[in-house]
Amino acid sequence: MTTRGPALDTLLDLDGQVLVIDEAGYWVKFVIHQVPATPDKPHGLDYTLTMHGPDGGRLVGFDNAHQVAGQDKGTAKDHRHRLRAVRPYDYTDAAALLAAFWQEVETVMRDKGVWT
Repeated sequence: MTTRGPALDTLLDLDGQVLVIDEAGYWVKFVIHQVPATPDKPHGLDYTLTMHGPDGGRLVGFDNAHQVAGQDKGTAKDHRHRLRAVRPYDYTDAAALLAAFWQEVETVMRDKGVWT
């Protein structure tokens, strides 16, 4: 299981939070649970961090909750979604996960012209 520290505490404290990030209707949602470490989740976390557009559609996501095409059957590995693309994500720690998530959110918001 991942050692507790300020970054992990911050990540775990976000569990269940839904935050509106722009008055145009963009929002983020966090679901994070500490779990026993397994080969699929060696860091001991089950997480889903998502950003949604005004219509509710997912625009960004970081998670390890489901299998991704091209992975061994029955495995759930860390990965990220951006629009319709899914790519592996190399989890290192809670701080890096949060930073990567918010960077993707900012990039999408800028690409959509919502933030300048």
